[in-house]
Amino acid sequence: MSSKYVYFFSKDLSEGSKEMKNLLGGKGSGLAEMASIGLPVPAGFTITTEVCDLFYKNNRQYPAGLDKEVDENMKKLEKITGKKFGDANDPLLVSVRSGAPLSMPGMMETILNLGLNDQSVAGLSKKTGNRRFALDAYRRFIMMYGSTAKGIDREEFNHAFDSIKNELSRKRLGLAAQIKVNDTDVDEKELEALVTAFKAIYKKHIGTDFPQDPKEQLWGSVDAVFGSWMAEKAVTYRRVEKIKGVIGTAVNVQQMVFGNMGAKSGTGVCFTRDPNSGENMFYGDYLVNAQGEDVVAGIRTPIRLAEFEKTDPKSYAQLVDVRRILESHFKDMQDLEFTVEEGRLFMLQCRTGKRSPAAAFRVAVDMVNENLISKEEALLRIQDKDIEGIFYPIIDPEQKEEMKKNFLVSGIDAVPGAATGMVVFNAKDAEAAASRNEKVILVRKETSPEDVGGMHAAQGILTATGGKTSHAAVVARGWGKCCIVGCEELNINYEKEELSVGDIVVKKGDAITINGSTGQVFLGALNLIKPEPPASFNTLMSWVDKIRAIKVRTNADTPDDARKAVELGAEGIGLCRTEHMFFSTEERRLTIQEMIVAETLEGRINALNRLLPFQKEDFKGIFKAMDGYPVTIRLIDPPLHEFVPHSEDKQKHLAQKIGVPYEKIRIRVEQLHEANPMLGHRGCRLAITYPEILDMQVRAIIEAACECTAAGIKVFPEIMIPLTIDKKELLILETRTRQVADEIIKTRAAKLKYLVGTMIEVPRAALLADHIAEVAEFFSFGTNDLTQMTMGISRDDAGKFLPEYVDEKKAGIFSDDPFQSLDQAGVGMLVKMAIEKGRKTKPDLKIGICGEHGGDPKSVEFCCRVGMNYVSCSPFRVPIARLAAAQAKLKASK
Repeated sequence: MSSKYVYFFSKDLSEGSKEMKNLLGGKGSGLAEMASIGLPVPAGFTITTEVCDLFYKNNRQYPAGLDKEVDENMKKLEKITGKKFGDANDPLLVSVRSGAPLSMPGMMETILNLGLNDQSVAGLSKKTGNRRFALDAYRRFIMMYGSTAKGIDREEFNHAFDSIKNELSRKRLGLAAQIKVNDTDVDEKELEALVTAFKAIYKKHIGTDFPQDPKEQLWGSVDAVFGSWMAEKAVTYRRVEKIKGVIGTAVNVQQMVFGNMGAKSGTGVCFTRDPNSGENMFYGDYLVNAQGEDVVAGIRTPIRLAEFEKTDPKSYAQLVDVRRILESHFKDMQDLEFTVEEGRLFMLQCRTGKRSPAAAFRVAVDMVNENLISKEEALLRIQDKDIEGIFYPIIDPEQKEEMKKNFLVSGIDAVPGAATGMVVFNAKDAEAAASRNEKVILVRKETSPEDVGGMHAAQGILTATGGKTSHAAVVARGWGKCCIVGCEELNINYEKEELSVGDIVVKKGDAITINGSTGQVFLGALNLIKPEPPASFNTLMSWVDKIRAIKVRTNADTPDDARKAVELGAEGIGLCRTEHMFFSTEERRLTIQEMIVAETLEGRINALNRLLPFQKEDFKGIFKAMDGYPVTIRLIDPPLHEFVPHSEDKQKHLAQKIGVPYEKIRIRVEQLHEANPMLGHRGCRLAITYPEILDMQVRAIIEAACECTAAGIKVFPEIMIPLTIDKKELLILETRTRQVADEIIKTRAAKLKYLVGTMIEVPRAALLADHIAEVAEFFSFGTNDLTQMTMGISRDDAGKFLPEYVDEKKAGIFSDDPFQSLDQAGVGMLVKMAIEKGRKTKPDLKIGICGEHGGDPKSVEFCCRVGMNYVSCSPFRVPIARLAAAQAKLKASK
């Protein structure tokens, strides 16, 4: 680590730069950079993030020599300003602000006007000739120091201030009860009383008088800023924003400039472009006679920048120049904080501005057109969450009060967007409501494949259990359907058809709104809006497609999903799950269940023959939607017990429908039970035991392909055999597949090429990939199961302990949830080995990935690096995968 802990900045000496963000934090590096290019920045110094790291590693003790460095830099500041820190007549006052390497607005602490005490407040009053200003600065400092450094509830200070306003200021001004008394209405005498009240509050809570020694004030404030790094709200923010690998915050000590000196002073926050739309217009607020905290706190209504121009044209013109200089210098939209002190502009912060998803695309494209950045730089700035935000419905932001009033509970934000509808508790009711064009939210303790029809019919899904890779989350994500899981405070009573949270009860048919972007659930139907992708989205994505080298396919099970994926840029289907088709109607469900409970081969074939036309029509619809693109169809994968009813009433319903005694159904369901079904009778093992299922599915695929080909549709079917563990096993099924397929092609005299390949989702298959490649024409990595089997972790149960594994402040074993971002060190090693082994046997072996990782940017980058031909993901993540592939290519080229 560096032995230098403090860096100075001023117009004549700037020891830091914008490249030192990790060491000086965003604020510190921005201040140093602005000072170095000649902008009006009050001088100061930055204590580095390394000190924060050492502070926590050494039991909240500072490294040796820090106090000396701080004293030396304070002397530099005194020399530049011509003022003395702690002087009674003309005091040097400073601000102490946090500043992490990544923006965390509002998460950490700021203290202003530090250095004031009972003596220096009189000196400041005399020096400025403005006693009201001096007292206003002192009351602010006492409140900020007391609440931030000492933990006194800020509301107690606010209550005392309100009392002064209402008991003294209102009476003096003769204001009616309904008229608000502003801070600026409080006069000098009343502020004097307020300072006395604030000091009394401090002494009541701390047991000592408010500190008069500026050095004690300074170190108390530095302690507070470093302490705020591990405050609950800051830790939560970093977790939610997935901010990792940052060692701490810096502390910025800077000469105070005052926006609260009167009508010619003020403070403001602005963006160099509109952060909501991305339009190239100056956007921001200005508050006359105020300090920086007042704008954020909303104590008064600020004026827009256009009004600022009218009230102070000279300062506004300076600010416009700063806007131009900083955008040109940083080549990105900037978020600025500034203060005007008696007509003189000072810059207090510049950082990359946070923006809406729509604005992110517009700013990037506009800056390319303005020759500020290259196309490559533009697409490297877009994040996956920007793309997600473009497509999902959102709650109308104008309803802040309604959201606050109607909030019910929070869960895990599994799939972003928002949905509103009537509560239903089972798939059947969801499907029935959808048939009546009614919007519903499906609420379940957990979901299973039996719920798929209802999940598809619902506007959104809410479950009491599960994580971001649970069944509900995975299926909902594939449809771009809003979903909240793991909502453990929900008490769901299926019998009463109601849910409760504490004393609040929501019954079937009651409306709720869910926000999958935040995990929040609200009572009632809030208004939703669907943002339209801006033209800049299509422009930037066209640049993406010219750069990326890897193909992007989609995981889709229906023609609608396939069409949506093509609209979003998919170049084929990497995973079509045939089992989902069995649940789309009651007739199909009953037929597959009849096949499963049949006791003879003839009985199974009869049921399969009735399923054949359904499957064939499904495949025809998908082939038409993917005209000209390859379609990889996975043969049946889940264990048969997932398809049969488990409750007595449903078993009796099945028995009645198919004319079989209930007892036979019950016994068959019991026979299908497995202790560990994930490792049981599923995937290709079903085809080994029941080859007639494979025959029906291959027949449906090939007949559909032949009929589509005859109709002029370009079809490229790829038949995928799941869960392979051995070359011989695959050879048996590949041979049977070709016998069925080739006979149909020959009978129909069709010209049809097809591939037969396998999923690599069992570690043994990865280890024996060179042997398996002798039979397979392609590999597709099913990394969901490969992760489970390699790590010995069930993704549906991992929510109980995995958060500890990925929390860097707890166990911190993994940097990411391995079910969301591929475990490159472990599972990735198997993937890389299998690719190398497979291509050693068959150099032109086509290889892709079809697990959830196919839409994760880090995982996509890995897939590009190890030489895959394509990635496949849910339709709404296709643009994210396209972007990630292009970004991976650019990073590799660097």
